[in-house]
Amino acid sequence: MHALTERNGGSADCPAIQIVKLSKRYRNGITALDRITLCIRAGEIFCLLGANGAGKSSLMNCLLGFTAPTSGEASIKGFDCHKQSLEVKKFVSYIPENVALHGSFTARETLILFGQLGGAGRLTDKLCEEALERAGLTPRAFRQPIHEFSKGMRQKLAIAVALVRRSQVILLDEPMSGLDPKAMEEFTGIVESLRSQKCAVLMTTHDLFRARIIADRVGIMKEGRLVLEKTGRELLDEPLEALYTTVMSAHR
Repeated sequence: MHALTERNGGSADCPAIQIVKLSKRYRNGITALDRITLCIRAGEIFCLLGANGAGKSSLMNCLLGFTAPTSGEASIKGFDCHKQSLEVKKFVSYIPENVALHGSFTARETLILFGQLGGAGRLTDKLCEEALERAGLTPRAFRQPIHEFSKGMRQKLAIAVALVRRSQVILLDEPMSGLDPKAMEEFTGIVESLRSQKCAVLMTTHDLFRARIIADRVGIMKEGRLVLEKTGRELLDEPLEALYTTVMSAHR
């Protein structure tokens, strides 16, 4: 199989991410997630907004199998995120706000390592170069040590890792936080290109304006609930700051 082609998993009509009435309550009484229901299909980008503590990280942790839900279900490619987490990991790449990669490794060495760990087998230099190009990195980065990379370059390399792993679902947790405007614009284009590769993308962000540009759908969370969901197209003519303020005030 070509190293950058899609993995098989689930049925053809199976949503990439399926969340049904998902709740998470901690022993201290805090409800982090309150009956969240959400479906994201292949080739779709969903941006999730909300203040700190709204439940975005708890949702990510449930999808990654790090946290067991109190009730409800979360699945990726038809596999239960908690009960079948090893299967889920075959399809998912997670890119946090600050990507941790071995600083002395080159981009090439990083791709080869993660490709092998992800079951892609031994990658040729040509396939590594192809992944880097798709992720917006120049040929110079191929043999450049990661400790010389800017934050934006690290984020791009993380996307390249997802590509060589043939990930069908990519979870992005505040990936553009701290990027300068040019790097942010470049990263936006790279994320948008994942549509054509049939990746399902769930991205958390505080930037409603950027979400409107990049997303097929946008959701707003507050106190563990998904209180608003709109398409990017529906948001084009909305006064965004007023909308966000109204939504957050209405769900106190």
